[in-house]
Amino acid sequence: MEQKTIDLLKGKNLVFIATLMKDGFPQLSPVWTDYEDGFVMVNTAEGRIKHKNVLNDTRVAVSVVANENHLDMITIRSKVVEILPNYDYVHINKLTKKYMGIENIHFVEKVKKELFSK
Repeated sequence: MEQKTIDLLKGKNLVFIATLMKDGFPQLSPVWTDYEDGFVMVNTAEGRIKHKNVLNDTRVAVSVVANENHLDMITIRSKVVEILPNYDYVHINKLTKKYMGIENIHFVEKVKKELFSK
């Protein structure tokens, strides 16, 4: 992956993920992401539409737009290779620190099962 792409993914930037609905139409969601060991890590909760979509079709596109310059952007087209549990909220808390500057995501409904995809 190019360094520009890695830098944008590691930054506190606006990110969207496109997944495919069962009828083939794209579905777009804003998400928090990070980059780890060559993978784009996307956080969601079990049962959300993007989670359901990637269970049906692993093809996705991720678009990142730099906060400082909206003309500085990248798009990645790929497939989800793994969905990992995040039931202890470690990943979402890491992203909460990155995007909001606070330690814990205290407003998450504890009944939801957090997941992240790479």
